[in-house]
Amino acid sequence: MLQKLFIQNYVLIDSVTIEPNAHLNIITGETGAGKSILMGALNLILGERVDSNVLINPDKKCVIEGSFITENNAAVSNFLKENELDIDTILLLRREIAPNGKSRAFINDTPVSLQQLKALGNLLVDLHQQFDTLDLAKADFQRQVIDALAQLNDTLKQYQSIYKSWQSNSQQLQQLQNQKEQFEKEADYNRFLLEELTALQLIPNELENLDQELKLLSNSEGIKAALNGIVELLMESEQPIIQQLKQMMQQLQAYQNMHTDLPSIIERLTAAHIELKDIANEVNRLNDHISFDVNRIAEIEERLAAGYKLLKKHNVSNTNALLELQEQLTHRLNEVLAIDDNIIALQQKVHAQKNEVIALAEKISAARKKAIPPFQQQVNNLLKQVGMPNARILVQLQPMQPGEFGADEIEFLFDANNTNKFESLKKVASGGELSRLMLCIKSLVAQYIDLPTLIFDEIDTGISGEAAKQVGIIMKQLAGKRQIICITHQPQMAGKADAHFFVYKETDKATTKTQIRLLNKEERIMAIAQMLGGEQPGAAAVQTAKEMMQV
Repeated sequence: MLQKLFIQNYVLIDSVTIEPNAHLNIITGETGAGKSILMGALNLILGERVDSNVLINPDKKCVIEGSFITENNAAVSNFLKENELDIDTILLLRREIAPNGKSRAFINDTPVSLQQLKALGNLLVDLHQQFDTLDLAKADFQRQVIDALAQLNDTLKQYQSIYKSWQSNSQQLQQLQNQKEQFEKEADYNRFLLEELTALQLIPNELENLDQELKLLSNSEGIKAALNGIVELLMESEQPIIQQLKQMMQQLQAYQNMHTDLPSIIERLTAAHIELKDIANEVNRLNDHISFDVNRIAEIEERLAAGYKLLKKHNVSNTNALLELQEQLTHRLNEVLAIDDNIIALQQKVHAQKNEVIALAEKISAARKKAIPPFQQQVNNLLKQVGMPNARILVQLQPMQPGEFGADEIEFLFDANNTNKFESLKKVASGGELSRLMLCIKSLVAQYIDLPTLIFDEIDTGISGEAAKQVGIIMKQLAGKRQIICITHQPQMAGKADAHFFVYKETDKATTKTQIRLLNKEERIMAIAQMLGGEQPGAAAVQTAKEMMQV
């Protein structure tokens, strides 16, 4: 509920603070005193766009701030979490308009966009003004009203759970069917590619290894000549190097004890002799394994040509990439084989869920049909009470394809003059009629729907006497469960207030400013008496005011 509203430097308001009661708050005042200004200021913290000419003092900024108590309001808590905003015991909405006309919005002192402020404002305040397009004319609200009276909350949750699962599985089925169609288009080509790769029977790194082997074979004669030359020098020449090293070692060994450096030289010669002898043996072994093989070269060249052709065809660079592609093609072709089983299983699931959805939708439709006649009767009776004796509401329920909220299209139709020509609300109902109709409906569903603060701006247009009294009674009953703020000219409604605020103009030198104050009991009696009998009410008007206030 709205705990406090602070307005500074807005139109004719220098600075005012309003602290509404938790139940029925009535605002009265002379025409032109500034009651609509209050609603305009409130609209700003509910996200409406601002007129740059609203500053009473062009050198100061305008500030409108609303404090709300939102404990146990799940919708508000979810909004704050989703938008990463602080959650406090008191929710603070603020709007600032700078002298240059620039506007800023805040939620709990955090800057936010106008869209965010408006979205949160819709969860906090339900504002009904003359000639507004009200929620009442929206299909979603109309459905909520019928569902609340039919007490469909649990059934709808069950339905929506199954419906969402059905929709999800239906989408998945469609994707699988599209995938199968695509697979079937590609299957023959993929099968050809796979057979081509499989026929080559590649092994990891094969083409790279064959390329290396081909280079070796192509240069085998030169390599063998080089190796033979090394063996010749080391072991088979007239003076082989290995033999020469052995002789050097033998010559020095006779003198190794005669100089301290000779043993190390002999040791190094011995190591060189052993190493060169080992090299000679390794060269010999290698030489024995290298040969020029024309057939092998032709075989490798043929295999490499087939492999390089596939590398180029698939735009990859190595053997392993071809093997990976082969695995992918195998997987795709296996998917083609498996997808039919998946489609059949999902088709059965979707069919079963569709039947569940239809069964629950029929149950919901039956409950709605049952709730509609008493709802129509109750609203039509209330309309007579609030001064609309010829007005009637008719709820039209049309079947449609199952959707998120069932298989019904709900529309409220209205006949204001007992013509039996029912039409859409927004086509035939005036602002005052819509406001009173909304009051009647919300008084019926208040115990079922978590309504925010309700604000009615001049709901009493076109009524007086007993009708105004009945509007006040209904509003008083509704205010037992919800905070209501109502701007009115009717004393019958003012007499029902839990808190009565009076708007007036105050002239200071050449400046006229709008002020508002909470009236005490005696002031309330006088204000209502003046609404009845003019500026100087008589004793009868005062007594009637007391009776209206039941004091």
